[in-house]
Amino acid sequence: MDSNRLRIVTDRNIPFIETPLSQIGDVRMLPAGEITPEVMAEADVLITRTRTRCDALLLEGSPCRFIGTATIGTDHIDLPWCRSRGITVANAPGCNAPAVAQWVLAAIRDTLPPGRSLSDITLGVIGAGNVGSILIRWARSLGMKVLVNDPPRQQADRDSGSEPAYRYSTLDEIARQSDVITVHTPLTRLTPWPTFHLINREFVDSLTRSPMIINAARGPVTDTEALLYGLRTGKISAIAVDCWEGEPAINPELLQSASIATPHIAGYSREGKTRASQMVLDALGKYLSTLPEYDGATLRLQADAPALPPIPETITPDRIGYPTLLDETKALKSSPSDFETMRNTYPLRPEPV
Repeated sequence: MDSNRLRIVTDRNIPFIETPLSQIGDVRMLPAGEITPEVMAEADVLITRTRTRCDALLLEGSPCRFIGTATIGTDHIDLPWCRSRGITVANAPGCNAPAVAQWVLAAIRDTLPPGRSLSDITLGVIGAGNVGSILIRWARSLGMKVLVNDPPRQQADRDSGSEPAYRYSTLDEIARQSDVITVHTPLTRLTPWPTFHLINREFVDSLTRSPMIINAARGPVTDTEALLYGLRTGKISAIAVDCWEGEPAINPELLQSASIATPHIAGYSREGKTRASQMVLDALGKYLSTLPEYDGATLRLQADAPALPPIPETITPDRIGYPTLLDETKALKSSPSDFETMRNTYPLRPEPV
C-alpha cells in the first residue's frame, strides 16, 4: 500500500460500516454483481457476502490483501489460493446463530399438525456448532427431546479427555428416532466427515418416522433429488428450506413442495447483521495493526446500529416470534425469480429476547 489511505470495496448490503471505513479509506459500496476484476484491480480491501466469488478470476493481479466476509461460511472464497497470495481472510462465525435457531423453531411451530405441540417433538440436530448449540439449548427449554450428531466435535471431546458436551447419537439413530431433522454443518467435501449431500437417498431410505427435514445451513448439504424422492414416497412428511442447491436458480418442484421456503434469509436478523459487521471491522482492525505504515484505529459501527442484548439461555413458545414466516413462504412460491431481490431487500427481523 502506498499510503495510509486504503481503497476499500464493500458489498452495499452490509450495514453500519460505511462511516467507520470512511475514516481509514476511500469506500466504494457496490451491489455484489458489480464487484468485478476491474473494480478489484484498484482495491486494497474487500468486504463481502456469499454472492461474491473470491478467487483468481476476481483477484489475480489485485493489490487486495484482506477479505472480510460478513457471513459464517467461507465456501465462496478460494482459501488455498488466497493463502498462496498472502491474502488474509476473515469471516464472522456465529454472527447469526440465534436468528437461524429462531427460523428453525418457527418453521417447526408453523408446520405442526393439529393437536401437537413443540414439547411432543423429538428433534435430531446434525451439527452442534454455533447455530446447533443454541438450537439444542432452546429446543430443550421448550420441552423437546433432542438428539445430537456431530462427529468432529465428538472426536474433539475424546481427544481432549474432557466430559463430552453432549450424549451423541449416530446418524442412524437420528434417522430412526426423530420427528424433525435439521442440519447445521458447514459444507465440506474432503474432510473425514464430508457434508456434501449428507442428506442423500440412502439416508432418506433409512428414515422410519416420516420426519420433517430442515436445511438452513448450506444448499448442497441436502440432495434435492433425495428430498423430492422422500416426499413422493412418504419417507419425509415435510421440508423446510432456506438454503438451496443452485440458488438463486432453485428447483421449482422442491419449492412448491416445501412447507416452508425462504430465500436464504434465516440468519437475517438486525442483531445478526450487526454482529457480522462488527466482527468484520474487528478483524480488519487486527489486520491493519500489523502493518507498519498504518497507525491503527478502533473501528466501531455507525451510531445507528442497534444495541446487542445478550442471547437468551432459554426460550418459551411465545418468545420465538417471527410471525411472517408463512407469508415469506407464500411470496417466494409466487415469485421464485425474485429470489435475489427478496434476499437483498429483506426487512431485518428481531431475534428472541
